[in-house]
Amino acid sequence: MKQLLLFITIILVGVSFIARLFYLQVYNAEEHSLYDDNAIRKVYDYPKRGFVYDRNGKLLVANQPSYDVMVIPREVKPLDTLEFCSLLKIDIEQFKKIYKKAYHYSPRLPSVFVPQLSKEDYAALQEKMRKYEGFYIQKRSLRDYQTTIGANVLGYIAEATQYQIDNDPYYNMGDLIGKQGVELSYEEELRGVKGIKFIQKDRFNRDIGPYKDGIYDTVPQQGKDITISIDADLQEYGERLMQKKHGGIVAIEPSSGEILALVSAPTYDPNLLVGRQRSRNFTKLYNDTINRPLIDRGLLRMHEPGSPFKVFVSLVALQENAITPQTTVFCTGAYHYGGRKPMGCHCGGGKRDLVLGIAKSCNSYFANAFRKNIDLYPDAGKAMDIWSDHMKSFGFGNFLGYDLAIGKKGNIPDGAYYDKWYPDFNWGATTIISNSIGQGEVLVTPIQLANATAAIANKGYYYTPHIIKHIEGKPIDKKYTTKNQTTIDPKHFDPVIQGLFDVYNNGTAWFLKVPGIDVCGKTGTAENFTIIDGKRTQLTDHSIFIAFAPKDDPKIALAVFVENGYYGARWAGRIASLMIEKYLKGEVTLKQMEQMVLDKSLEEEYAKPYSGKPFTINN
Repeated sequence: MKQLLLFITIILVGVSFIARLFYLQVYNAEEHSLYDDNAIRKVYDYPKRGFVYDRNGKLLVANQPSYDVMVIPREVKPLDTLEFCSLLKIDIEQFKKIYKKAYHYSPRLPSVFVPQLSKEDYAALQEKMRKYEGFYIQKRSLRDYQTTIGANVLGYIAEATQYQIDNDPYYNMGDLIGKQGVELSYEEELRGVKGIKFIQKDRFNRDIGPYKDGIYDTVPQQGKDITISIDADLQEYGERLMQKKHGGIVAIEPSSGEILALVSAPTYDPNLLVGRQRSRNFTKLYNDTINRPLIDRGLLRMHEPGSPFKVFVSLVALQENAITPQTTVFCTGAYHYGGRKPMGCHCGGGKRDLVLGIAKSCNSYFANAFRKNIDLYPDAGKAMDIWSDHMKSFGFGNFLGYDLAIGKKGNIPDGAYYDKWYPDFNWGATTIISNSIGQGEVLVTPIQLANATAAIANKGYYYTPHIIKHIEGKPIDKKYTTKNQTTIDPKHFDPVIQGLFDVYNNGTAWFLKVPGIDVCGKTGTAENFTIIDGKRTQLTDHSIFIAFAPKDDPKIALAVFVENGYYGARWAGRIASLMIEKYLKGEVTLKQMEQMVLDKSLEEEYAKPYSGKPFTINN
């Protein structure tokens, strides 16, 4: 019995070894030999990236042919370096540097030696490539921007970094990958799938044809086309209005959360980051420290929200029963509290209820509402926690979860925040009263402000803002079609919306009316400081405006932020009214207002920290 068991064991072990060797040599060895056999050259066939369309079907991004000179370092033979460099339009030092980098990456794997040849350079080089062993030309496609707008939205493609290559097996050295905007956010959908061809070589290292008649070759799969939510005409118009100004415009469709316009100014032509001049142009844009065109101000610019924040202060106070719509305050031109320096007010003074307080932007009214809100609880820290949670339900103080790769959280303080700030001081509502008018420790981004405005337009809910509208053959993420409910009851929005409507009727934006459209809006002016020569210096105020329209069936909600733009209605308000009319009517009738905005340059304001000219305060 023991002998039989031993015999069976030996047979099983033998069969196992034979099966394993058969698998390794027949099934697995083919793939191993294809990629590691030096007698077989691997040529990747790059797919065309998916096209990008705007919400109305307008083509924004297509493709154009490009040619890369590839190198396999270990196959390079002595060559006429001077002639080769002349054809490639590089010098000897560049040749050595690129070759060293390619060899370090892999002596036996191909990598890009010179990318993105023009058609003319390709034609001149193609006939002579046989002289340069170890080098060959590979065709791929580059982006072809059908527009000059939306650089911050569309993004660009560039060579994958070593980190990306190491962490994603799809990419090899010299491969192109999406950078910024939708090119980055939807890289996996846009890039497609690479094909590969295996070329047999003879003992003289010459190509002799497809390996095994190409049975292992694969064809590339083109990337998926995508439709983004941007309205190209509205985006272009917003960029025109923001010429020679710094700031951002974010417009959202309240009923869907789709981003209609995402304007960042100054901007640049996306075509600058295509082709062999991409690196040089990128460096020039990157080093522009005054204009900083590569910064998306709609997503990254954090600032105090100013008076638009009063609207949210009032909603929290209504929800907490600290005030009612009928609560009144008599404004004397300043709000006095705690023996401190009074908070000034420019509303004109008089008796204010909620609606009139919003329309006239009365500091006294909202300081009183905030103070009552915090004083509801004996513990100011608990009161601030509750206040903070309400504010965060609008998307403030958080990354909103939109489908663009960059952003900032902003800041919504809570009790712990001020406990840390004032460890030995019994702080309370009057300590932090400036939060009531958007001038305290609160920081927001334009997209957060636009999103919160959409929540008001919807009377208490919003959809996560997103740039994607449709992906070919694939549904969009469900989170973009799911409602986010704020903590404010719907009943509290009606008086607030009436106040915002009256801003245009008899309030701070009375001269910004749009013919035939009922607009709800709120002006804002935020103080602006920087450090000059080691001293905290006040600069010209920022101009801020939020709005939505039409009042009873909102189709657009937006936030406009103009750096150093004086008071809210002066530039941000005008831009908001023009954007609303452009989107809802398709044309602009406010021609005088339009020309005023188009003609206005704030470049002198941005140069003042360097020129030494005085700033305009509270103008």
